[in-house]
Amino acid sequence: MKWLNHSLIAGAICAVVSPPHVAVCLAGATAPDWFEYILKVVNKHVKHRGPTHVLTHWLVAALAFTFIWDFHGIGTAFCWGGVSHILTDAMTVSGVPFSPYSDRRFHLFGGRFRTGDPVEYAIAAGVVVLCIGFSHAVGNTDFIPFMFDWSGMYESGLIDAKEWKTNRFRLL
Repeated sequence: MKWLNHSLIAGAICAVVSPPHVAVCLAGATAPDWFEYILKVVNKHVKHRGPTHVLTHWLVAALAFTFIWDFHGIGTAFCWGGVSHILTDAMTVSGVPFSPYSDRRFHLFGGRFRTGDPVEYAIAAGVVVLCIGFSHAVGNTDFIPFMFDWSGMYESGLIDAKEWKTNRFRLL
């Protein structure tokens, strides 16, 4: 998958679960790929979707941070972002390694599409729409960055009539 789709999927899911951790989750959602670049810089060349994409490593780390120890949810968000990266890469033809002790690759839904296919963007858009719908269905509309409720701020007395009239039709 492309980084854009990794980021959209992980960010949308994290925004429903824990909005303050979205930035950390986005870093984790791209981490398996940029870990490869870091290893190449220090002259340890690894193949793409190799040791940095092992499902069991990311899953164990995410579970350990979730249930054993974490500092303000940072490790948890980072590792679950990495798990989402691995699971979305598992939908592609090349798949990901399930374990470092096996030469078999892990595939979701049969690994039917290639990186950059339109279906990849459709899956990312579907996840984003589902997360927005779920968030609104459960009434979690407190955190919507950059989408200001100008009429609500005017009614509660936070802004005056002039500021409301100036900004009432602005979406962002």
